[in-house]
Amino acid sequence: MSSESTESPSPSLHETLSVGEPVAIPPAKGEVAALLAVQQLAAGRPAVVSAARGLSHFGEHSLGWLAVAGVGAAAAYRRGDDVAVRRWAQAGVGAFGAHAASVIIKRVVRRKRPHDERIRIGVSTPSKLSFPSSHATSTTAAAILIGRAAGLPPAALPAALVPPMLLSRLVLGVHYPTDVLAGAAIGAASAAAVVAGDRLIATHDRG
Repeated sequence: MSSESTESPSPSLHETLSVGEPVAIPPAKGEVAALLAVQQLAAGRPAVVSAARGLSHFGEHSLGWLAVAGVGAAAAYRRGDDVAVRRWAQAGVGAFGAHAASVIIKRVVRRKRPHDERIRIGVSTPSKLSFPSSHATSTTAAAILIGRAAGLPPAALPAALVPPMLLSRLVLGVHYPTDVLAGAAIGAASAAAVVAGDRLIATHDRG
């Protein structure tokens, strides 16, 4: 009876050449490069990453902004200021409405979140969809409308709140730059619609 060889086959030439060879990673381009640059600036600064995570938790589903609007409306109610109550309520509705709009757009666009292996992901997310940033959308709408309800100069609160929130999403590696910029634009448009509606209400009341 002839015996069969149990020796494993010799590796192919391709397999032989591939062993031990480093895998070349192409240089980052476009938005990935911009995102990596932001993360590089934040590297070695744990306070920056911690602050970004805090903003992420505060802005999740616009819940932090809803809480602020609720407190403002309650304080205005105790003062008997009906106009302020209405504007604080509009701030909450506007922030949540902007968030809802961003979720709808995400499901239409279906852009995946950053997934380059060099990007450090610093926080969990409720979905894998990236465009636009819901945090940027609701924060921009909330900043404009809360500032209006509080009687602040129009640009004061957006200038203080929006850039940190936008940058935080890049520091955490969960959005591309165009995600946060588009989110801010959608949030501003949402706030403008709320303000226009409030003016119509005020005109009707005077009439």
